[in-house]
Amino acid sequence: MRSWLQVFARRRAALSTSSASISIWSRSNARHLATTPFRHAPNTAPLGDLETRIAAIPIERYRNFCIVAHVDHGKSTLSDRLLELTGTIQAGANKQVLDKLDVERERGITVKAQTCSMIYNHKGEDYLLHLVDTPGHVDFRAEVSRSYASCGGALLLVDASQGVQAQTVANFYLAFAQGLTLVPILNKVDLPHADPPRALEQMHDTFELDPDAAVLVSAKTGLNVESVLPAVIERIPAPVGDTKKPLRLFLVDSWYSSYKGVILLVRIFDGELRAGDQIVSFATGLKYTVGEVGIMYPDQTPQKVLRAGQVGYVYFNPSMRKSSEAKIGDTYAKLGFQDQVQPLPGFEEPKPMVFVAAFPVDQGEFERLEDSINQLLLNDRSVTIQKESSLALGAGFRLGFLGTLHCSVFEDRLRQEHGTSIIITPPTVPFKVLYKDGKEVVITNPAEFPDSEETRRNVAELREPYVLSTLTFPEEYLGKVMELCETNRGEQKSMEYFTSSQVILKYEMPLAHLVDDFFGKLKSATKGYATLDYEEAEWRVSNIVKLQLLVNKEPVDAISRVMHHSQVRHVGKQWVEKFKEHVDRQMFEVVIQAAVGRQIIARETLKPFRKDVTQKLHAADKTRRMKLLEKQKEGRKKLKAVGNVVIEHTAFQAFLAK
Repeated sequence: MRSWLQVFARRRAALSTSSASISIWSRSNARHLATTPFRHAPNTAPLGDLETRIAAIPIERYRNFCIVAHVDHGKSTLSDRLLELTGTIQAGANKQVLDKLDVERERGITVKAQTCSMIYNHKGEDYLLHLVDTPGHVDFRAEVSRSYASCGGALLLVDASQGVQAQTVANFYLAFAQGLTLVPILNKVDLPHADPPRALEQMHDTFELDPDAAVLVSAKTGLNVESVLPAVIERIPAPVGDTKKPLRLFLVDSWYSSYKGVILLVRIFDGELRAGDQIVSFATGLKYTVGEVGIMYPDQTPQKVLRAGQVGYVYFNPSMRKSSEAKIGDTYAKLGFQDQVQPLPGFEEPKPMVFVAAFPVDQGEFERLEDSINQLLLNDRSVTIQKESSLALGAGFRLGFLGTLHCSVFEDRLRQEHGTSIIITPPTVPFKVLYKDGKEVVITNPAEFPDSEETRRNVAELREPYVLSTLTFPEEYLGKVMELCETNRGEQKSMEYFTSSQVILKYEMPLAHLVDDFFGKLKSATKGYATLDYEEAEWRVSNIVKLQLLVNKEPVDAISRVMHHSQVRHVGKQWVEKFKEHVDRQMFEVVIQAAVGRQIIARETLKPFRKDVTQKLHAADKTRRMKLLEKQKEGRKKLKAVGNVVIEHTAFQAFLAK
């Protein structure tokens, strides 16, 4: 390993004297990286008729693969270069071809796994390649695991300047567990601060991947990208399937079209599928007639037939109208052949772990908000929804998400794609209540929390969800990160150095602390160098209470939160101070309190408008003045008894604003 790095260092030193070429020698052969700018190099074979070319390719020359990496390591850019290289898209015509959502392009992240088929001519023979560009962020792990089900291998992409990060580790273990063949790719080698030897050493130490097997590229400039597809063809196995057997179709993903209904992304394991075929679902038992089949090239391109080993799309005629009918991980067979087909193991739908309440700013917009949310739900089945009402904010919805980024992206899509104005409450996590009679209830709404004395008597224990978080960061920030984790009730599980300066720290901590802007605090503490990944651990018994905001002893239902008792004093003090800023003064005193049950945690008082009732008394004695002031005080008491505190809608908007 050390001798390989010494060779690399000598070659890199040679580069500084000559800009003509870069040579990196491995034990087996010399790998040449051209330093000339990337130009579109289409296949040597003429494109011809797409359908005829695909029909001539046997299953041995199919390759299904995905690109997995940490967020922002260049997956979508590499996808663009591969599509240009195979002539699927025009060079320079479009950036982030597979990032179809506005929010993906704006934030520079991938939210939904997108797919595309390509034809690549290698050594005079056509190969049918199917590429899946997956999200990198932990919140969208479900998209990644779905993509693995349709693939035989993966490109494990690592940024040469940042090296192995938390989600690189998480995605590696996901892919390894599925038995995928991994091809290591080192991206951004052209950056001034890139350190390929260090990144390769990390990949070797962390994943036991051979550094000589890595392909070094710059997806942005196109440097050496042409070496990626030969590596895919030579190392990733072809899919296994038999076109002569009865149809066995696996549902990978689905999305909704207003014209065609639900469109399914499918992997054919056995048999063939044509328009007009009648197929049946193993999960629902419903029957459908196929309207059209095709491949993504890069958009929907109809074909006469989909064969075993291929990944493509299908929609029905008459169309499938409900997204709920498309059960991800379901198996379909031809009508009458169900007994001859063994259903494929599906995968578990992800459970939402972060809940928020969403209310329209104007109650007249409620139906429009409902329509907008339902349209987004057609393409994002991992969001849960139920109606909710609040005395302060009116009618709204309680929405469940996979994580805080998932929630933020959904909110952005509501605002951008549908122009809705909404108020979002702070995120909360589910809690589990175990009653003495053995009943178990998962609570996602603070309003359902058993805080009355009568119901608390029947509660045996309360539990909260814990997660195992993996943090990677430079060693100099170790003290600050450990302090941050300890203050958030974290328990250290392991600590290891995977280079002399990079640390991987594992902590078990409550999910409630993780969704409370933990990532933002971590980034601040480490100047943006830390990365975070987490997975569900367990439910633990915990001292959980419900904190409520009271205005003149009346609870404000829109502002309540379930949390650990150690947080209530700090959060309660913040609440009353912030709410006081946004409530208008009244003709009587307004008392703002934070309370747990009957115990008052924090208090602020809003003084009334004061009118000088003694101004018409000139040279009067003191007793008359006091008499009038006492009378005014009595009037204020009466007013307080009958007067409701008027809290403007804008006060709630300002209070709940991030």
